[in-house]
Amino acid sequence: MRGSQLSRRGLFGLVSAGAAALLGSTAAAAGRVTSVQVGGALSALSVSPVTGLVYAADQASGMVVVLDPDAERVVATLAVGGEPSDVAVDTDRIYVANPAGGTVLAFDSQTHRFLSGVSAGAGASALAIDPQADLVYAVSGKTGTFAVLDSISLTQRDLLPAPKPGLAGIALDRGRRRAYCTSPSTNSVEICDLDAGAFTASVPVGAAPTGIGVHELSGAVFVANSAIHHLSIVDGSTRAPVKTVPLRSEASSLAVHQGSDVVYTNGGQNGLSRVDGRTETLAGELSLGVNPGAVAVDQRTRTVYVTDPLHGTINVVRDF
Repeated sequence: MRGSQLSRRGLFGLVSAGAAALLGSTAAAAGRVTSVQVGGALSALSVSPVTGLVYAADQASGMVVVLDPDAERVVATLAVGGEPSDVAVDTDRIYVANPAGGTVLAFDSQTHRFLSGVSAGAGASALAIDPQADLVYAVSGKTGTFAVLDSISLTQRDLLPAPKPGLAGIALDRGRRRAYCTSPSTNSVEICDLDAGAFTASVPVGAAPTGIGVHELSGAVFVANSAIHHLSIVDGSTRAPVKTVPLRSEASSLAVHQGSDVVYTNGGQNGLSRVDGRTETLAGELSLGVNPGAVAVDQRTRTVYVTDPLHGTINVVRDF
């Protein structure tokens, strides 16, 4: 067993070296980074599509921290209690997952006023929003249930049974009416038909998948595998894995920039990796000097935000 592990590591080293050579020094060094101290144990990020404000869930304090990236300072905090695990923002609302209470908390995105708490199933921990359909989806890392919430009435519309023991992440293909959910314990992505209200397929990916994102124009699904050094790519049309992209480290979070079909993930060597979704190849690396956590991207400016959970900071990355 020990010899086999060394062999795999040696092979990965050769692959990584080859990838680094292909990238070149210019791609590896690109990017301007500003680090903003916000404190706490940051677990998730979301960017407002309207204001560009960044929302970070702090599990240590039970708060959501609001960062103005231009002013490089915290401008507000939202008290949510418990240990918030995810945050999602649309034009009107901010939604926060509270696994301990099995709820999703809603706030007004303009005033930051608390609106309501919605029952979302025990352990509800990851969120996705469909603003056009006025729906919010929440999956449970504890039970694997899939909650459908009405964002107008702030009520639970449906609670689908668990397809697997626990679901870690969720991403939507709103045009094709599908939700993709990662299942770390079964190394798979579970596909939910949103119109049918049922899980209809399971796709094998890498070890312990967590973060997930969809490029909605092409339908490609990108999966961060937290126990192996590669990113999985799934064809949403055929519902089959099509490629793995070697990374320098395990990845737990990713964000897809829809306009450029570029994927940013924390699977770099103490930093960020950039994957070209069109060529399905590693296209750049940026060292941050830390083991990064959650990743989010501003769809308008392509600014990337990355947490440093150990030091309570958010790295603001431009031009990468």
